[in-house]
Amino acid sequence: MNQKERMQELVITLNRAAKAYYQDGAEIMTNFEYDKLYDELTALEKETGITLANSPTVRVGYEVLTELPKERHPSPMLSLDKTKEREQLAEFLGEQRGILSWKLDGLTVVLTYENGELVKAVTRGNGEVGEVVTNNAKTFVNLPLRIAYAGHLVLRGEAVIRYSDFIQINDGIEEAEGKYKNPRNLCAGTVRQLNNAVTAQRRVHFFAFALIEADGVDFENSIEKQFLWMKSQGFEVVEYRMTDRETVAAAVDSFAEAIQTFDVPSDGLVLMYDDIAYGLSLGQTAKFPRNGIAFKWQDETAETKLLSVEWSPSRTGLINPVAIFEPVELEGTTVSRASVHNISIVEALKLGIGDRLLVYKANMIIPQIAENLTGSGNLEIPETCPACGGPAVIQEENETRTLYCTNPECSAKHVKSFTHLVSRDALNIDGLSEETLKKLIAQGLLKERCDIFHLKEHREQIVSMEGLGEKSFENLTASIEQARDTVLYRILYGMGIPNIGLATAKLICKQFAEDPEKAAAATEEELVQIEGIGDVIAHAYVTFFANPAHRQQYDHLLEQVTLTGQQEESAEQKLAGKTFVITGSVAHFANRNEMKELIENLGGKVTGSVTGKTDYLINNDAMSNSTKNRKAKELGVAVITEEQFLDMLE
Repeated sequence: MNQKERMQELVITLNRAAKAYYQDGAEIMTNFEYDKLYDELTALEKETGITLANSPTVRVGYEVLTELPKERHPSPMLSLDKTKEREQLAEFLGEQRGILSWKLDGLTVVLTYENGELVKAVTRGNGEVGEVVTNNAKTFVNLPLRIAYAGHLVLRGEAVIRYSDFIQINDGIEEAEGKYKNPRNLCAGTVRQLNNAVTAQRRVHFFAFALIEADGVDFENSIEKQFLWMKSQGFEVVEYRMTDRETVAAAVDSFAEAIQTFDVPSDGLVLMYDDIAYGLSLGQTAKFPRNGIAFKWQDETAETKLLSVEWSPSRTGLINPVAIFEPVELEGTTVSRASVHNISIVEALKLGIGDRLLVYKANMIIPQIAENLTGSGNLEIPETCPACGGPAVIQEENETRTLYCTNPECSAKHVKSFTHLVSRDALNIDGLSEETLKKLIAQGLLKERCDIFHLKEHREQIVSMEGLGEKSFENLTASIEQARDTVLYRILYGMGIPNIGLATAKLICKQFAEDPEKAAAATEEELVQIEGIGDVIAHAYVTFFANPAHRQQYDHLLEQVTLTGQQEESAEQKLAGKTFVITGSVAHFANRNEMKELIENLGGKVTGSVTGKTDYLINNDAMSNSTKNRKAKELGVAVITEEQFLDMLE
C-alpha cells in the first residue's frame, strides 16, 4: 500500500470514528487509537505535501443537520495545532510570555453583546457555519445576561456540563442504552436543543477563553488583560497561569496534578502568546493559527497481561466486557481493570487471554486499553449470559456491536422488577432504592416478589450492610408493613406484566369486581371486551399468568397483603385511544413514570417502543439521533415535547 492509499484509508477510518462518537453517541475505537491514527495521518500529510479534501485535519466538525437557524461566522474558526511534548511548548514560547489554560471538552459558543445585553449566541458548527442558540445560552447557569460594558462585544468560550452534573443526569435514566456516553456528547445535544427548558435543567456552564471584539477598550496588547476585563464584567474565564519558557513545564505539571479532581471535562491545555500583536503578526497556515498551540496529555502507559474478561450483565440485558489484568501503577494509583465497552472494541483490539496490553488513563482519569501488543484474538464471546445461562446474542446498531442476554427471566434483571414492584404506583415502599435492592438480591434475600415482606426476618444481615443500619432497617420495615394494606390494581401493576400500565390494571380490576382469582384467570376473549384493551395486551396478560412461576409469585404476594378499599374514579379520559412512547429526560415531571401515570389516568396508553400504532413520541431532545427518534420519523409518528404534550391536555 502506497502513502496515498494509506492516507485515504486513514481518512475513512477517522471520519467514521468521529461520526460515531459525535453524531451517534457510539464509540468504535479508543481515544488513544484515534490519536495514534490522527498523528500518523498528519505525518503523512506533512511528508507528502498532500491533504485530502475530507481529511479530519482540515475539516473541522460536521455540517449542521438541525432545524436551528444557521449563521456564517465572519471568519473561519480554525483549530490549534497540537503537541504532547512539554519541550515543544517551551520552544513555541521562545522569548515571549504565554498564557496557559485548560482546553475544555464541551461545545464552543460565540457570544455577542450590544448595549450591555446578550443578543446572540452561535455554536462553532463546522468552523464556518454555526447554529444560533441564543435562547439556550440564556439558561447557562453562570452566564451574565447583562453586563456593565455597553459597547459591541464578541467573545468565545466553552459550554460544558460538569462531571458531577453528568453523573446525576445519568443516574436518573433507568435504561442502560439511554444513558449518555460522556459529558461532551450530552453538552453538545443540550446546547443545540429546540426546547431551552431542557437546557436549563441540565445546568450548562460557560467559560470564556477568547475576546474577539470590544469597541473602545484598551487591553494594553495583553490577553491576560482581556481575561481580567472579562472577569470584571461577570464572566467566568478558563483557569490559567502566566508562564515563559523557563516555567512552562512546571505550569503543565500543576495542571496535571489538578486534573485528578477537576470537575470540568478537559482534554488538554492551550498555550497562547500574551502579546496579542505579536501573535497576530505570525498569521496562520491553511489549517492552524500560529498564535497558539494545544497541549494534549502524554498518556502514561504501562504494560501488563490480560488475565480474564469479566462479562457483566445489566438489568436491561446489556452484557458489558471488562478487562481484568495484572495490577499496574498509573498516574499515582493502582489499576487492574478497564471497561472495553462493547464487542466492536473487543474485536478491534483482537483481545485474547494472556495477551500483553498497554493500558493508560484517558485524560488521566479513566483506565483504558491503549493497544494490544499480542493481538491473539482468541477471546471467546460468551453464547450464554453469565448470570442466568440464557442465550446471549450480538446486536449491531450504528456500526457498534453489543452483547445482550435474551432471557426475560434473567436474574440480573431482577433489580428492575423489584424496583417496579416497590415504586409509588405499586407497593409504594420507601427505603428500597435500586442500590439497596441490588445489595439485597446479591445477598440472596430477594428471590421472588413476596420476599420483600420477609425482610424483617433478616435484621442482623441487613443492618450490617454498607449504607444501612438500625435506623434504616426500622424505617424500611415500617414502610413494608404499611404496604400490606393495598388495592388489587397496585398488585397487578407491580407484577410488571408486559403492556399493563396503571390505567389498564385499574380497568381489569374493575371488570372483575376486584376479585384477584378472576383477574388472574381472565381469558383473552374476556379481556378484549374491556374498552381500551386490544388483542396484543390481552395476549400478553394471559401469557404472563399462564406461566406457573408468575402465577405462583402472584399468589404468594397476595398471601402477604390485605386488599382494602375500591379504586378511585378515573379522571376525564382525554387521552382515550392514544398511544404514547416517552424517552429522554423530563422537566415538568419528577420522572417519566409520573408522566406515564398521568397519561394512563387520562385513558391513554404508554408503551416502550415506537410502532405503527404509536400516536406520539414524547422527547424533549427533538434533534436526538436516537433509535426511537429515527423510528418515529420513518413511521411518520409525531415527535412532541413536554410543552406540546401539556398544551394538548389544555
